[in-house]
Amino acid sequence: MNQVCFQEIDETNERAVRSVRVKRGQEHFIETVDECLEEAATYPEWHPVAIYSDNKVVGFAMYGCVGRNGETWIDRVIIDKNEQGKGLGRLAVTKLIDVVTREYGVNVLYLSIIEENKRARYLYESLGFEYIHERDPNGELIFAYRVKQDVRTGTLLPP
Repeated sequence: MNQVCFQEIDETNERAVRSVRVKRGQEHFIETVDECLEEAATYPEWHPVAIYSDNKVVGFAMYGCVGRNGETWIDRVIIDKNEQGKGLGRLAVTKLIDVVTREYGVNVLYLSIIEENKRARYLYESLGFEYIHERDPNGELIFAYRVKQDVRTGTLLPP
């Protein structure tokens, strides 16, 4: 089974990260990597990372602590069109949940999706994200993930 890991974006991988593209018809679901990196350069609270599998860039993600109440968000997850359908999105989101909750010490994560993105909604709901009946300023549906912990050991339980 494939594994994923995250790496900072630097001169060794930036070109490969910027070449990540979604499939035809998915373009209106999410911003391009270039747009995401531009946003991250403007707003330092965003943390962009390259998604790797088998030592190869297969996607991009961005997360951070932002918003009116300092909520922690998994804001963007993009798996390259040539790598979709291999379970890498599920692996990446599962690992992001762990990385982000530990990095920020939070028990709730948020993300938003365009309502028409049924595949993303299915993925996120299957991992335990719940629609909170709110929309972000762009009209996207907001989902929350509440971290589950083993009450005896305090360890995080997998999604």
